[in-house]
Amino acid sequence: MNRMEQTHKLTKVEMLSRWLIPLAALIVFGVWFTIAPPGILGKADAVGYAICHRIDERSFQLLGRQLPLCARCTGEFYAASVSLFVLALLSPRKSGMPGWKIGTPLILFFLAFGIDGTNSYLYLIKQTSGGALSHIPNLYIPNNTLRLFTGSGMGIALASILFPAYNNSAWKTFDPAPALDWNKLGTIIGIVLVINLLILTEHPAILNPIAIISVLGVLALLIAVFSMVWILIMRQENTFDSLKEMWMPFLAGATLALLMITIIDVLRLQLTGTWGGFPLG
Repeated sequence: MNRMEQTHKLTKVEMLSRWLIPLAALIVFGVWFTIAPPGILGKADAVGYAICHRIDERSFQLLGRQLPLCARCTGEFYAASVSLFVLALLSPRKSGMPGWKIGTPLILFFLAFGIDGTNSYLYLIKQTSGGALSHIPNLYIPNNTLRLFTGSGMGIALASILFPAYNNSAWKTFDPAPALDWNKLGTIIGIVLVINLLILTEHPAILNPIAIISVLGVLALLIAVFSMVWILIMRQENTFDSLKEMWMPFLAGATLALLMITIIDVLRLQLTGTWGGFPLG
């Protein structure tokens, strides 16, 4: 197949997708909206349900109701939201990855997330199992404060990698300079530290918006990843000049993200019979 035939075939696929993707989006959204619990927080729960264990004891409580995500995932995804927002404001279209110097704290965030997550998981096995497993050693007793802080560090790291990767894939004209520098990293860390301290008060005025922002972070990351996949499949790398032109990759990414969430929701609901956390013991 010559280049002209490939271009013609791709154009036909693009034209077909302009009709199929919006239709698929409506169908997937309708199915998910129907099966998800009622209310805004119920819908947020349905998003969190697809990517988080949602164990009650490991979640912050909003007037006796657990947040859509556990403490670790709440930190991870709200911090990712904050990081993406700051980078979008201060580093539009910058596509350079963090260098080794500024990448060092990001690696430390990743290691802290892994160490605390592993320790926390082993402690869970220790709590819920008998016999030899009940004597598993732990580095320390895990708690929601550490889960929140290590999760938020991971969220910063994820956003710091995904943001320039997306810019490098999508835009026809992009800035090769690093998206993250020390000033921006310091700004993000400062904002996240303040928000973390506010979350620890567990005041409803703080937890209500955090519940929504963290779920938006889940959606933002998934949509970004799936829209990048769509761009690669359609061979549209570095062809977009504006956000307006990006409506199809965004819609395709959102549809694929919601389809994944819906499938996991249905399978988990069939397996556990509850929208709550995984049963323990």
